[in-house]
Amino acid sequence: MATDVEIALQFTPRPISEIAEKLGIEDHYLNHYGRDIAKVDLRALSHNDRQPGKLILVSATTPTPSGEGKTTTTIGLGQAFSQLNESVCLALREPSLGPCLGMKGGATGGGYSQIMPADRINLHFTGDFHAITSANNLVSAAIDNHIYHGNKLSIDPRQIVWRRVMDMNDRSLRKIVLGLGGKLQGIPREGGFDITAASEVMAMLCLAEDAEDLQQRLDRTLIGFTYDGEPVYARQLEITGAMMALLRDALQPNLVQSFEGTPAFVHGGPFANIAHGCNSVIATRMAMQYADWAITEAGFGFDLGAEKFFDIKCRIANLDPDAVVLVTTVRALKMHGGKQKNALESEDLSAVKLGLGNLDKHIESVVLFNKQPVVALNRFATDTDAEVAIIRDRCNELGVAFAETTHHTDGGKGALELAQAVMGSVTQNQPFKPLYDLDLTVLEKVRAVCKQMYGADDVAFTKEAAKDLQLVEQLRLTHLPVCIAKAPSSLSDDPLLHGRPRDFEVTVRAIQINSGAGFLVILTGDILRMPGLPKQPAANKMRLLKSGVIEGLE
Repeated sequence: MATDVEIALQFTPRPISEIAEKLGIEDHYLNHYGRDIAKVDLRALSHNDRQPGKLILVSATTPTPSGEGKTTTTIGLGQAFSQLNESVCLALREPSLGPCLGMKGGATGGGYSQIMPADRINLHFTGDFHAITSANNLVSAAIDNHIYHGNKLSIDPRQIVWRRVMDMNDRSLRKIVLGLGGKLQGIPREGGFDITAASEVMAMLCLAEDAEDLQQRLDRTLIGFTYDGEPVYARQLEITGAMMALLRDALQPNLVQSFEGTPAFVHGGPFANIAHGCNSVIATRMAMQYADWAITEAGFGFDLGAEKFFDIKCRIANLDPDAVVLVTTVRALKMHGGKQKNALESEDLSAVKLGLGNLDKHIESVVLFNKQPVVALNRFATDTDAEVAIIRDRCNELGVAFAETTHHTDGGKGALELAQAVMGSVTQNQPFKPLYDLDLTVLEKVRAVCKQMYGADDVAFTKEAAKDLQLVEQLRLTHLPVCIAKAPSSLSDDPLLHGRPRDFEVTVRAIQINSGAGFLVILTGDILRMPGLPKQPAANKMRLLKSGVIEGLE
């Protein structure tokens, strides 16, 4: 079977100006990054008064190492809409270098359902992640510089909550000591790094409506506390203007295309397990404004990215998806039924049946938001008809639409059944209902998500988390939504509990205040905001060939 790179070499991207013209975006709004990529000026959004298109959200059952193909399905679905002569545009997240070089590999789809140029999108792209990293670390440098030069604001080095970031998996930087080397090197203090995708600057850029909104978010960002316990905000360092300068181009969404010429805005990349897991509001609005159908995705399983899509992004941006797609695979349900990864290619009807509990829970979770999902079975070559029939029968039993897809091998043609099912589901969906009201206490919000979305019995706060909660109450930020960071491989906070766990409690160990982004990050279990590389990272397989082609970026 051909690799993704070999398949990609079969396609020649159309000039990006043609893709923009297909959407109706005038050329003077484009900032070209070569022939195949362009940033789109934000004025293109305000200067278009057409009725916004319908919004389709793609999510998935709980991820497994076998891969569910959510992004590939999103792209295949978009190509299917194009084949049906529908006006469509994708709105996807940007890949992070950390996972690309670590365990996951590239994040631009697969097979015949990819966006291109995949190598540039996966590696550096238009520099958005680097701009976000620089803006974040400018704050860190300004904090330490302010303390070094007299500390007029009386910032307590022991109470600085702002952390440095980098777009790489590096476990050794999670906790560090700064300022060693003598008097001229600064004030020694503890610090650390998160991955750029988990940074608050990334979240702020992705949730901002425009440049003015982003400026306001940066200004109100909490960075630490004084010796007297008073909060200190980024605006007090007088560097948010410089942050805006660094983020000027990064705020503009990136326009690319799929193999079949379907337009795609790829912009912003927060992880769903440690951040809010959705592409930018600006890119989503741009896709809706220039197409009749906008297709977006929410990271990892429905319990992570999609819950935050509804409770954070939709609430903040006043969005409401018209259809929801829930991606699953026979392989994933086998693993949730107890099958080992190295034994997924042989038929096992009992394992599929045992794994159905995970699918059932995610379907129930979609309904909690007042939506009716379409289950998309991403079919692999080793799946048997009998295994597929079990999943189809369960969906019929639950009264849920089901579509089998082969978009990986057949491109848009392989997702036509799914596209028709999605269009047919639109009339069944009512306005979405948030999982919790914002006037509830923080504990009640966390409990609502953990009990209703994960199936937990209850929530337990550690002593540290209880202190964090008191601080949230002291700063009068209890009205903010919650962004729960937890293991992506399980509905629980224990990554080893697969299927549909029952009789468990979620442990909250800390709360991080993201006052600029406008939510509270709830850290559960052992989740970390700086991943590490696996024993054999994907980077070990990459090579730059003499032809200029990058091998192993899949």
